[in-house]
Amino acid sequence: MWPQDPSRKEVLRFAVSCRILTLMLQALFNAIIPDHHAEAFSPPRLAPSGFVDQLVDGLLGGLSRWDAEHFLFIAEHGYLYEHNFAFFPGFPLALMVGTELLRPLRGLLSLRSCLLISVASLNFLFFILAAVALHDLGCLVLHCPRQAFYAALLFCLSPANVFLAAGYSEALFALLTFSAMGQLERGRVWTSGLLFAIATGVRSNGLVSVGFLMHSQCQGFFSSLTMLNPQRQLFKLMASLFLSVFTLGLPFALFQYYAYTQFCLPGSARPIPEPLVQLAVDKGYRITEGNEPPWCFWDVPLIYSYIQDVYWNVGFLKYYELRQVPNFLLAAPVAILVVWATWTYVTTHPWLCLTLGLQRSKNNKTLEKPDVGFLSPQVFVYLVHAAVLLLFGGLCMHVQVLTRFLGSSTPIVYWFPAHLLQDQEPLLRSLKTVPWKPLAEDSPPGQKVPRNPIMGLLYRWKTCSPVTRYILGYFLTYWLLGLLLHCNFLPWT
Repeated sequence: MWPQDPSRKEVLRFAVSCRILTLMLQALFNAIIPDHHAEAFSPPRLAPSGFVDQLVDGLLGGLSRWDAEHFLFIAEHGYLYEHNFAFFPGFPLALMVGTELLRPLRGLLSLRSCLLISVASLNFLFFILAAVALHDLGCLVLHCPRQAFYAALLFCLSPANVFLAAGYSEALFALLTFSAMGQLERGRVWTSGLLFAIATGVRSNGLVSVGFLMHSQCQGFFSSLTMLNPQRQLFKLMASLFLSVFTLGLPFALFQYYAYTQFCLPGSARPIPEPLVQLAVDKGYRITEGNEPPWCFWDVPLIYSYIQDVYWNVGFLKYYELRQVPNFLLAAPVAILVVWATWTYVTTHPWLCLTLGLQRSKNNKTLEKPDVGFLSPQVFVYLVHAAVLLLFGGLCMHVQVLTRFLGSSTPIVYWFPAHLLQDQEPLLRSLKTVPWKPLAEDSPPGQKVPRNPIMGLLYRWKTCSPVTRYILGYFLTYWLLGLLLHCNFLPWT
């Protein structure tokens, strides 16, 4: 059981409220706005749909747009097409488990409807648990419960909200990543490594998380040099680093090997329904029964890099075209946020950054009262992680995905705005003196929870500082625009 922390309970309540509102709004927007005929993956439905299926699609169909169709297709049919291998198996496996729990309803619902219900239910749960995990992580790293509280509330209003609700892997990845980070902060390295490895099986950028394990091990190595045998500690460090890389790389390697067995080894093809074969013919999709693809003959046959290059045109500076300027503008707010956070931190702790966080200060006296909040020395490795993701995403990916890419991977996107709110919003200081709001009637007498400060700022929008209005305006605008556009196949990916 979680301890009775009022802040955590408020985060839990706010996350549930935001998720319910998100599901309601996507259903409304999906009903009143006609779908755009986009050139997106749209496989045929093999099973007839009844009235209940149509009802489910009307309520939850907005969650199945764009890349969500790939995840639903994989959960229903497996990896039939070559380009399906761009999507890692962790989330489809979770959907399959959720669908199995709905097996008693299969007489009433089609498999597609069960998958949609699984998407809505599982991402509802993953999102709420991710918000709580981020709150706990913030308390451990920031040493400032109020700032950790603000950050978790901001996560509930995430600009990547539509992707945390729709049939994407972002909510599960955020839960696993924030939980793994929290376990590492508690010193539970093995548990952390396992969670990071599972996260790598959900999204490929989980591989970057190996940096957290490596940095933690290097910190332990340097702190033990003066007390223990250096040679023995160096050997232990090298073994630990190798094990970390192996553990996090194993899910990726196994997935690549599975693809190799399907496309490059004879006799591995399996029967494919005729409508899906016809779709492959019409759209030019490669299936397992065709000729061996060129990546099978590479020295290191990685289907993932081949797919990203051929199907999505992902590569270094490949997206830098004049016609992509709107997408760069779409990604600009989150990019500015991370750059601003990096500049603020580096200028505050130049020596810490120069020593890669392994030596905190030249002057030991400053260690007696270290900074708290976003400027805490413990934040360094998280900031490097965010900067690496931004650099890679900005140079090598479709930049419009940066919002969900960073919003589901790094707490910096929420910690830094929380720092700005606490530092520059005078209203938050006055909100501290407002009487606490009581819990429900069945709560223990005298039990209190803190008023939601983010809602307090929204109620007093006109008197908020410009920084607060920019931050909350960005979060809320992207939340609502994402729902409005994404659930109708309009460009918001």
